[in-house]
Amino acid sequence: MGPENHTFSSDFILLGLFSSSQKGLIFFSFIVIIFIMTVTENSVMILLIHKESRLHTPMYFLLSHLSFMDILHVSNIVPKMITNFLSGNRTISFAGCGFQIFLSLTLLGGECLLLAAMSYDRYVAICHPLRYPILMNDYVSILMAGGSWLIGTVNSIVHTAYTLRFPFCGSRAVDHFFCEFPAMLVLSCVDTTHYERGVYVSGIIFLLVPFSLIFASYVQILLTVLQLKSLEAWKKSFSTCFFHMIVVIMYYGPFIFTYMKPKKYHIPGQDKFLAIFYTILTPSFNPIIYSIRNKDVLEAMKNMIKSNFLHKNSRENA
Repeated sequence: MGPENHTFSSDFILLGLFSSSQKGLIFFSFIVIIFIMTVTENSVMILLIHKESRLHTPMYFLLSHLSFMDILHVSNIVPKMITNFLSGNRTISFAGCGFQIFLSLTLLGGECLLLAAMSYDRYVAICHPLRYPILMNDYVSILMAGGSWLIGTVNSIVHTAYTLRFPFCGSRAVDHFFCEFPAMLVLSCVDTTHYERGVYVSGIIFLLVPFSLIFASYVQILLTVLQLKSLEAWKKSFSTCFFHMIVVIMYYGPFIFTYMKPKKYHIPGQDKFLAIFYTILTPSFNPIIYSIRNKDVLEAMKNMIKSNFLHKNSRENA
């Protein structure tokens, strides 16, 4: 049997994050709690943005797409982790592995572009408020969200196809908690140097450029607010920008470090640890940092709870 046939007929083994020790069980419980929180928080955000007319703005439209991406992202990875840990069976089919690579790359790439679009929205709103209705109308926000999904998907198709066509003729044990393509390249028994150059170019487009734009946007926002000479506005803007940049660094930092270094420098234990930030932790922080701390969102949440309570009472009294 040749290498290519062997590749397409064999399963992979995900070594995962958890051991069978007590510490492994505690860590497993922590991941399960984070997963439930992430799905709940982001689902509530999507529901709020859909139901509340005051949240029908470009900023919240982009946030709803961010929440949807985060739900898909954790759902692509964590349920398989849970199943593998509880069943003791750590295998994943070739097709299942390919789907994980495709969906994770689509969502990671799309979210990188979407976060840049969101920072542009805040930049225009604060630095050019009078031009905001022109520069950030519904058409522009739809174009940004749609472009993030489309470009992320096209990039993912290319990298998934290239990754899966490499022969894996040695060990099929992936020292990771999901099929991430840098971990898959380590298993390949052929030279992937030329392909890694393409990965580096994608890293510049999807990681370095958006991160630079986000950083520049927030610097410009702070400079604009400082000119207002209002201590209250300065404190609010500094707090917002600070927390936004913390989440951005948590997402882009480990992502850049993992995807933009050559295969020979990858350390499995290190890669697994860094991947936790941009695949599990950041999706749980995004709705809190970008939305729930916002006064409009809190007010919309109170209105929805109050409306549901009154509706329930009226049904009981009927």
